[in-house]
Amino acid sequence: MPLLLGLRWTLTTGTNSVRRLVALVVEQLGPLLAPLSRLELLLLAALAGFAEEILFRGLVQAGLARVLPESGALVIASAAFGLAHFITPTYAVLAGLAGLYLGALFLLQGNLIAPIVAHAVYDVVALNYVARLYRHQKEPPG
Repeated sequence: MPLLLGLRWTLTTGTNSVRRLVALVVEQLGPLLAPLSRLELLLLAALAGFAEEILFRGLVQAGLARVLPESGALVIASAAFGLAHFITPTYAVLAGLAGLYLGALFLLQGNLIAPIVAHAVYDVVALNYVARLYRHQKEPPG
């Protein structure tokens, strides 16, 4: 739920840098996502959620936690997650904050199920929104 609230804020805020980010994401990802069916978007979101959580929480965060305090591993893995999503500085910060949330879920639950599900649910909603917004923008007037 916190990720979806963050997405809602992102889509409704009047902050110029965030509005430019949303426009850029729709412009860049919209053409790739718009032709996909809902099932294909669901599968893409599930795969992304699974793969990214295995990498950033399962490997990076858990690996760093072997040599650092858990809080340090969480911060570094979240920063890496943000940098991996560096489309703009704003997006990197927002992704890093999402990474903090997902990493905290991992610590609280003691497994990857909750962050994988949370990430995939977020991606399903976000990818469908981007695809729908792009399709709507490209519809002929009338």
